[in-house]
Amino acid sequence: MPLSFTLEEKDKACLAALAKQSIQSAFDGASAAPELPTTFAGDSPLRRNLGVFVTLSLRGRLRGCIGAIIGREPLYINVWRMARAAAFEDGRFRPLTPDEWRNCEVDISVLDELTPCPDPEKVEIGRHGLVLQYGGRSGVFLPQVPVEQGWDRLRYLDHLCLKAGVPPGAWRKPEARLYWYEAFVFKV
Repeated sequence: MPLSFTLEEKDKACLAALAKQSIQSAFDGASAAPELPTTFAGDSPLRRNLGVFVTLSLRGRLRGCIGAIIGREPLYINVWRMARAAAFEDGRFRPLTPDEWRNCEVDISVLDELTPCPDPEKVEIGRHGLVLQYGGRSGVFLPQVPVEQGWDRLRYLDHLCLKAGVPPGAWRKPEARLYWYEAFVFKV
């Protein structure tokens, strides 16, 4: 299943600038997202309601990652909000400092539509992101996570269970709901 959108260099450059501007402007005391330039008119993917995750890394270690699996607003606004949230609202970390920000790396993962996974055997490492819902709990991994961690498909699925706070193997239960998606991932 190919992605339902493409991001050209100008799209990536605009999203990268928005992510950086969002975080920097928070340090500067500004809050509102800017308007999208009119050059991104009509059916630009930046105007589509697409899910997105923004990941911050500092010296090769995760420093913040926040996202929305399903886009409920235009992508450019979603990137603005998620960049700021990754920097200042990820509960696993204290808020980012200006000194850390100068050395941060930023990745943006633009998510395509979330659909039920027809068969866990078809999950491809590096291609499919996953969402598991089971027992009132849920967990999500971006497609690049199992690659970064060196997991095979079964370890990927079991770690997804752990992230959801359920026992490994819960993805096999008939009442478990497994969804997959693809993402366009790029470094800022």
